[in-house]
Amino acid sequence: MPVHPDMLTFPRVPPPALCVYESHTEFAERIGAAEHGVDSLTASYLVVANDHVGTHCDARKHIVPGAGGPDTIPLEYCFSDGVLLDFTDREAGDIISAADVEAALAKIDYEVKERDIVLIHTGAGAYNTEERYRTDHPGMSAEATRWLIERGVRMMGCDAITFDPPVWAMFEKKKFWEAHRVMWDEEYWHLENLTNLDQIGRPHGFQLSVLPVKWVGTTAAPVRAVAIVED
Repeated sequence: MPVHPDMLTFPRVPPPALCVYESHTEFAERIGAAEHGVDSLTASYLVVANDHVGTHCDARKHIVPGAGGPDTIPLEYCFSDGVLLDFTDREAGDIISAADVEAALAKIDYEVKERDIVLIHTGAGAYNTEERYRTDHPGMSAEATRWLIERGVRMMGCDAITFDPPVWAMFEKKKFWEAHRVMWDEEYWHLENLTNLDQIGRPHGFQLSVLPVKWVGTTAAPVRAVAIVED
């Protein structure tokens, strides 16, 4: 997801601030190069952003205070075979059950294996610049999350603003961040705000690189997620 000051973020998460720290000409002048006719060199920005802005990976520390941050996520779970499950027909606020995940896998004739990275395609990524991005998507249940973990899946992700149902649905159903809370007793991580899942073009038979920036002790970190699809 492109990161900029006007982007949509989860409710109460501030958008990022991207400020010019030093311009091309200021740097050239500061180091003295401008005196020798080189009046434009390198520029830099100061970036202030919440750790849950844009495409990111939630670490267990997000839910469990004493757990590890993104710097502790094993890399073998961040580069592996990908599986894309289509839930674009679900209504906003729906909770995806274990049976729903089983049915989606049966539909594509695939059995998940250890270290697969499973992506939940809600369709919300197509309107991530619109206000409805915060409210109109299904989300994972604790049951479905645990079902995948039991089969060796430790990294999951979605193209919605949260891995759980939207906030209004959680309050309506009195089920609060249940998928997130699986982190209390399971080693698992999930990605949020993915985009372009429709461009992968196949439900499996591709690889995913979802390497988080090695921020130490935070509760999440930015990810540049890339699907590697070979003809």
